[in-house]
Amino acid sequence: MKTIALAVTTMLLLAAITMTAMPQSQTGNTAYEKKSYNYAEWAKGRFSEVVTVRNAGKIIYLGGVGAEDENSAQGGVIRHLGDFGAQCRYAWDKIKRLLEKHGATVDNIDKVVTYVTDIRYFFDAGKCRAEAYAGATQPAGTFLVVTALAWPGMLIEVDVTASTPQ
Repeated sequence: MKTIALAVTTMLLLAAITMTAMPQSQTGNTAYEKKSYNYAEWAKGRFSEVVTVRNAGKIIYLGGVGAEDENSAQGGVIRHLGDFGAQCRYAWDKIKRLLEKHGATVDNIDKVVTYVTDIRYFFDAGKCRAEAYAGATQPAGTFLVVTALAWPGMLIEVDVTASTPQ
């Protein structure tokens, strides 16, 4: 009898610990919620300084999307060699198509990391990204200049993190 009582007590204790450890909003709201914040005037309209997501149903990670031709039988075939704007537009088109396959759009993007091979692409990359968002609120983001990307001829590569409701 003591063994059963101890087992029941242990199960109740574990259940209480699990319930306490589960994240819950203070209001009890379990609906998906995404908010973007800007604190610096210069950042407004360019990117969100902070993005918070509550109760995401699915998190989507896109790694290293660039101008690689996804229809090529071999890796490393880069479209639009030497044309940064065309590579950027192609990468963002691919990002949109990949998100769509998982029930998401650019509105679901929470964070973007953009890698370029030349700092002179900074303004063109920002313009290209703004076109891809077409007026939607832009997510948090980081912009990096690197010496090389995955394949010779790549001028831009973009990592995306997105979230969707359940």
